[in-house]
Amino acid sequence: MKRDEFTEIRAFLEVARERSFTRAAAKLGVTRSALSHTVSALEARLGLRLLSRTTRDVAPTVAGERLMESIQAHFESIAAGVNAISALRDNPAGQVRIVCPDDAVELVFRRRLPTFLQDFPEVEVEIIVDNGFTNIVERQFDAGVRLGEAVARDMVAVRLGPDVSYSVVASPDYLARCTPPSIPQELTGHNCINLRLPTSGGLYAWEFERDGREFSVRVEGQLILSNIGPAIDAALDGIGLAYVPTDLIQPYVDDRRLERLLLDWCPTFQGYHLYYPSRRNASPAFSALVEAFRYRA
Repeated sequence: MKRDEFTEIRAFLEVARERSFTRAAAKLGVTRSALSHTVSALEARLGLRLLSRTTRDVAPTVAGERLMESIQAHFESIAAGVNAISALRDNPAGQVRIVCPDDAVELVFRRRLPTFLQDFPEVEVEIIVDNGFTNIVERQFDAGVRLGEAVARDMVAVRLGPDVSYSVVASPDYLARCTPPSIPQELTGHNCINLRLPTSGGLYAWEFERDGREFSVRVEGQLILSNIGPAIDAALDGIGLAYVPTDLIQPYVDDRRLERLLLDWCPTFQGYHLYYPSRRNASPAFSALVEAFRYRA
C-alpha cells in the first residue's frame, strides 16, 4: 500500500469512528479542511461515496460500513504490534486516553496524577470529562471511569478508590430561609439543584437508602446543571440543596460553609473503577497507569 493510500484510509476510518470531521481532525492533528480533502480524494479514487454528510452529522454509507468492517481489524493489529515493540523500551512511553465524570477528576486523579507523570515522563495522559455513558471502544478511549455499579459486566474493572458516599447539602444562608427536610420526601418542597443526565436527557433522581430499602426522589428547583462542580458552587451560593459526593464537600462542611442533611438516609456506592475491554497487548504506558492507580486498601 502506498503512503498516500494508507493516509487516506486512516483518515476515513477516524472520521467514521468519530462521526465528526472536527473531532477526527483534532485527534489526527490536522485541519478539518485538510481531512475533508483527504477523505474526498479516497472517495474519488474508489469511485464510491463512503460518508454521508449533513450539517449536523457524518455517518458511513453502506460502502463505508463494508470498508470499515474489512480494514478496522488490520489497523488494530498494527496498533497492537506497535505497542508490543514499545515494550522493549526501558521506560513506558505513549498516550493514554481516559473518559470520566467531572467529580472523578478530583476524587481519583488530582492527588495521584502529579506523581505518576513525574515517575513516567514519557507518558502523556489525556482525560476527557463526560458524564454520559460514553462508548469507549467506539470513541477509541483506552479506558473509562465509573462507579462500580455502572460498569458493564463484559469489561475488565480495576477499583481505583474506596466506596463513595453522597450527601444532601445546603448553605447556612439557605437554611436560615427554609426549614431543613427531616425525610427525603420533604425535598419536594425545597429548591433543589438538579443534574441533567447527558445520555438519557432526563434529570437525575436523588437516591436514598434506609433499613435495606432503596428508593429515589425526583426533586424540583430553579437551577439545572450538567456537572457536579457547579452544583456545589450553587449550594455554596445559597441557591438551594445539592446532592453530591461527600468527599468533595467535606472541606466546606468542616468550615461550616455547608451543612449535611438527611444523614441517616444517604447511601454509599461502590468506589470508582477504571474499566476497559479485555485485550491481549495492553501498551506499557497503559499498564503502568493501571498499576499506579489501582486501589490498595
